[in-house]
Amino acid sequence: MTALRNRVAAARSLLFVPGDRPDRFDKAAASGADLVVIDLEDAVAADNKERARGTVAAWLALGNRAAVRINAPGTPWSEADLAMAAEHGSPVVVPKAEDPVVLAELAARTADRCDLVALVETALGVERVHEVCATSGVVRAAFGNVDLAAQLGVAHDDHTALAYARQRLVVASAAAGIAPPIEGVTTAVRDTDVLRADIAHGRRLGFTAKLCIHPGQLPSVADGFAPSARELRWARSVLDAGESVTTVDGHMVDRPMLERARRILAAPRVPHNEI
Repeated sequence: MTALRNRVAAARSLLFVPGDRPDRFDKAAASGADLVVIDLEDAVAADNKERARGTVAAWLALGNRAAVRINAPGTPWSEADLAMAAEHGSPVVVPKAEDPVVLAELAARTADRCDLVALVETALGVERVHEVCATSGVVRAAFGNVDLAAQLGVAHDDHTALAYARQRLVVASAAAGIAPPIEGVTTAVRDTDVLRADIAHGRRLGFTAKLCIHPGQLPSVADGFAPSARELRWARSVLDAGESVTTVDGHMVDRPMLERARRILAAPRVPHNEI
């Protein structure tokens, strides 16, 4: 469980694959994504959810590993989705995460076998995000930019309109002592300029990973959230300067700077597809 928890916390690229497309499961697992997320929620029509769950269970029973996005708590399929994920010890991505009591109940129902990724994608979820992140069993938060934008009546790719919500996730994650949050999707699948701009914006705010909807997005995400050569050089120079307050390249360096340098150099290197 510890190794799996560390993997969820360290992942930079998380690739969604529809739960009713078993022909894509192995391809997703071989894609180079740090974590595959099999989606039983938005990607699967209501009349196909039962069949999709059975297909996912059969694939996991073969020893394959993936996270599972269950249907939202309170829907007719959520309980069975959760039970299936718990049977296989799969991390669970919880959509519409906004109630810490519900999240705690989900964790208890899995007997703490399944780490939870809280997908914050409602206005109430944003306002309660500190309590959501601090709930036992939640190891990371993810940002549902498309659903939240629809509720707010703004464009899902408008950085300014959603900046407040993104910053709330970053601050709440740090306050709760969990891993930094996961950035939402970029729907412009073939536009690498848009993707890179989204990555740069999220990283600037403090996100360290991204939800992906196409394997072609993975290389940009891996590169965009890795420490740059410049950052690595800075971090090494700061640590080489010693523990006392000093200056490096004309800038004062004290304990917070040392801690940031250590975080940069300790940035996880996730072995692909091994959870």
